[in-house]
Amino acid sequence: MSQDLILAGRLADAADAITTARFRARDLKVDSKPDRTPVTDADTAVEDAVRELLAGERPMDAVVGEERGGESWSAGRVWILDPIDGTKNFLRGAPVWATLIALVEDGTPTVGMISAPLLGRRWWAAQGAGAWSRDATGERRISVSGVSSLEDAYLSTTHLGSWTEHHSREAYLALTDACWENRAFGDFWSHCLVAEGAIDLAAEAIVNPWDVAAAQVLVAEAGGRFSDLSGKPRFDGGSALSSNGLLHDAALRILRDH
Repeated sequence: MSQDLILAGRLADAADAITTARFRARDLKVDSKPDRTPVTDADTAVEDAVRELLAGERPMDAVVGEERGGESWSAGRVWILDPIDGTKNFLRGAPVWATLIALVEDGTPTVGMISAPLLGRRWWAAQGAGAWSRDATGERRISVSGVSSLEDAYLSTTHLGSWTEHHSREAYLALTDACWENRAFGDFWSHCLVAEGAIDLAAEAIVNPWDVAAAQVLVAEAGGRFSDLSGKPRFDGGSALSSNGLLHDAALRILRDH
């Protein structure tokens, strides 16, 4: 593994130590941000700890995080952090949440680390080095599925309300109707499942850059394709579509037509 990927693993270890200790804690502090989304003391503690480690290990790199902000990621080396993706799950005691860490170089994600300690799962990738996963059965290289028709495809997406507000209710219904099966695995997990070939498509009408920067490199290195809902291959387009590659254009046509 590259030194950056090794470091990303160490950052994830530090994050996991904090999040697992605070999960279901009776004294967990929860506040609301201006956009009405929740933030816990674990979110801020993780981001602060990761920033401190990066300041020692990569002092010349920039950092952008969900909780503490940061500058642009369009030039140079920038670490993008989501300390807890799935904060609503975290604060309610549901185990589906993860720390997301990405290294973006001149606007392109080159390293992605996704750690979901309560699921016992970790996914990682680096540009040119493939995509990998570790669970209770061990470590393995992962790749996307070979499903080539939407009528045979397994789709994960978010709730209808977000599509109605941020994209199109009709597009949501058309895409789900076109696929064989659909579920809402949620947040990071949908894109990880695409990367490991368990499902074939994941679509989100609204995302932030820190939600999907790590997912973009993971899906690409697993042999898939990642874009926003207009088809642009970017993590900062405000929406996300990941696929096994074979289904991407067909899904985009449905989204564009509705």
